[in-house]
Amino acid sequence: MPRIIFCTFLEKKSEGQDYQSYPGELGKKIYNQISKTAWKQWIIKQTILINEKKLNMCNINDQEEIEKQMKLFLFKKTEKI
Repeated sequence: MPRIIFCTFLEKKSEGQDYQSYPGELGKKIYNQISKTAWKQWIIKQTILINEKKLNMCNINDQEEIEKQMKLFLFKKTEKI
């Protein structure tokens, strides 16, 4: 049976993710508040950002930039980051 959560991105009840897909406290927040559908939308956006900005995910500065963009994308409607 799927896990149903209130997705803060979609602003409605939706199927939650099967597992925590991001580490740490932010990962717990994503797991509890972001649905599978919203997470898939983020993955598409992330791929676009990496390609357009030519980011290197081995570079710590680029990793921090993607995390910042992820917070803005997923939580911009509900809170200030």
